Amino acid sequence: MSLLSDLVNMNLSDSTDKIIAEYIWVGGSGMDMRSKARTLSGPVSDPHKLPKWNYDGSSTGQAPGEDSEVILYPQAIFRDPFRRGNNILVVCDTYTPQGDPIPTNKRYNAAKIFSHPDVVKEEPWYGLEQEYTLLQKDVQWPLGWPIGGFPGPQGPYYCGVGVDKSFGRDIVDAHYKACLYAGVNISGINGEVMPGQWEFQVGPSVGISAGDELWIARYILEVITYGPFVSQLHLAATLSLHLHLQRITEVAGVVLSFDPKPIPGDWNGAGAHTNYSTKSMRNEGGLKVIKEAIGKLQLRHKEHISAYGEGNERRLTGRHETADINTFTWGVANRGASIRVGRDTERAGKGYFEDRRPASNMDPYVVTSMIAETTILWKPT
Repeated sequence: MSLLSDLVNMNLSDSTDKIIAEYIWVGGSGMDMRSKARTLSGPVSDPHKLPKWNYDGSSTGQAPGEDSEVILYPQAIFRDPFRRGNNILVVCDTYTPQGDPIPTNKRYNAAKIFSHPDVVKEEPWYGLEQEYTLLQKDVQWPLGWPIGGFPGPQGPYYCGVGVDKSFGRDIVDAHYKACLYAGVNISGINGEVMPGQWEFQVGPSVGISAGDELWIARYILEVITYGPFVSQLHLAATLSLHLHLQRITEVAGVVLSFDPKPIPGDWNGAGAHTNYSTKSMRNEGGLKVIKEAIGKLQLRHKEHISAYGEGNERRLTGRHETADINTFTWGVANRGASIRVGRDTERAGKGYFEDRRPASNMDPYVVTSMIAETTILWKPT
């Protein structure tokens, strides 16, 4: 195992200028992530200088077998926390050989919205709260729960500390540090209300970068939770970051779930609360602009709900810190509302609001661009 570990952690820059670029894209289900690696002659920092690449779309549910070629367009680059050195992770979107975006390419339309002059002028900021659940691999039951049974009722687990309240912290902390290493604008983590459930936050990020950063953070989390190894980062005495693969004896691999209601009953679901502001909202008098934006969101409530994630009706019940899926509400400091305005925003008369409707399995390109389109571009008739 030591030889394998040595090979995995080999620093290629000691012997070659070549680097490894891991191309990453969203697969046919809209939630599955795919990736493959290629060798480049040297370091690259501009995604538009990376070569396009093709893959077999018939094997990902994105093309028929008789015309299976799908083309990857590199869009964003992050440092690779697994291979380290000059190696990179590359966020890509997907096109036909003729240059048309395929149906599962949600980034394309989002980029069009975010490049609209009126949206650019407003400089939309996002803070995305990604909730997820860690499941025991063989039984598909939350981490820390007795197999076939239930833990004590909710209450002590939110931001809880201790072996009987916090399950999977090693994985969560490894993910946090790996995202920081990669250059993801990850702003925090916390344990959630349901035991075995966690949250990380990305942002504030501007426009399309919010979606890029959330998808790459999901990818890193998927890799870390896979198999009996958990990647951990620590700050060396030299202040340089090193990645180590270490067997975590407590966890022989876990399953990552973005299901919005993984456990039925009196347990919180998992969402992707989306915090949002524009330049006008952040400036003096911004609270008036926020209220106008909330009014627009209310008028398009059904359209937003239909795009906010699969299975969200199991989560948005009016219980467990949610609003009923069929009812639009907003309030100050109200976590049972569709839209929450913070006390600080109310007090300052400017700031941001939180859309609490998106499910944990939402597509961030769809949600962020739809909010911008509704609040900035859409003109009610």
